[in-house]
Amino acid sequence: MNNNYYCIIMAGGMGRRFWPYSRKNLPKQFLDFFGTGQTLLQQTFDRYKQIIPPTNIYITTHKDYKQLVCELLPELPEEQLIVEEERRNTAPSIAYASHIIQQVNPNATIVVAPSDHLILKFEEFKEAILKGLDFASKNDILVTLGIKPNRPDTGYGYIQIDEEKEGDFYKVKTFIEKPAREFAEIFIQSDEFYWNSGIFVWHVNTILKAFHEIMAEICPRVECDKPDFTSCPNISIDYSIMEKANNVYVQLCDFGWADLGTWESLYDASPKDTHQNVIIHSNTLLYNCKDNIISIPEGQLAVIQGLEGYLVAASDNALLICKKDDQDAMRKFINDVEMKFGEKYS
Repeated sequence: MNNNYYCIIMAGGMGRRFWPYSRKNLPKQFLDFFGTGQTLLQQTFDRYKQIIPPTNIYITTHKDYKQLVCELLPELPEEQLIVEEERRNTAPSIAYASHIIQQVNPNATIVVAPSDHLILKFEEFKEAILKGLDFASKNDILVTLGIKPNRPDTGYGYIQIDEEKEGDFYKVKTFIEKPAREFAEIFIQSDEFYWNSGIFVWHVNTILKAFHEIMAEICPRVECDKPDFTSCPNISIDYSIMEKANNVYVQLCDFGWADLGTWESLYDASPKDTHQNVIIHSNTLLYNCKDNIISIPEGQLAVIQGLEGYLVAASDNALLICKKDDQDAMRKFINDVEMKFGEKYS
């Protein structure tokens, strides 16, 4: 393994779009979705330690989840766990983690990865990550991994590629964040649009230079021993850097990727019964039901008749029944729950 290769795994999100299964006190990255005995975070860590030296893998998370990460990854040294006192989205988090890595190794090339991805073709994934790391180590560019879309998913961001390219790396023309369905349907018919996987690759000096040029105001707040996250803007790396930098390239990939960010993406990634229903760790009796997702707590039974294209998800003190592919409605439901009931059910 190349000792100049590093990885930042982001594990501080709250996973609101997987409510009620994912909750504020136990978000989706700390759940075992497929009954494998491993949480999504554990799967992600195990995946990258086959590509990156384990001593070079850093985890970023919120202070509320520090103990949980330590329990799930007991082999992770404390100095490789980066704890954020305040949630300020991915940009401040990545800036601080990059600063830490630069202090350790100014020649580092970094892959930044969410902790909630499903990868079905590991060897192809490994080849793509190593190819991206090699390219980024030799060029002053920011790389994002793009996935060819196979459905008009409104839960993913899209990347439009330019004609300019270097090998398999295309200059990014524009980013489109979670489009309306009619636009997503147009995108999948074009060869110019790819899903934004949220996996990024760059040399540590390249990303820190981008922060200094584009977001200089946060640099003194995170380039220190005790970062001041409270005074940092709440903004993603996509909005703050990737959409504004002029040296962004997309690496076109196919390794069986799914971002388990929505119930619909989980449905697409899961095994189905003869009627295309996905049953997650649940005791169920289904009658005239098809194309549904059913997730019921252990020890409970669901008897369901006549549903098509629905999500039935129960967890702890909440039950959600709605159309499984209506992401906009789900966001509204979750916001309404928090507005009316506060954090009791969040």
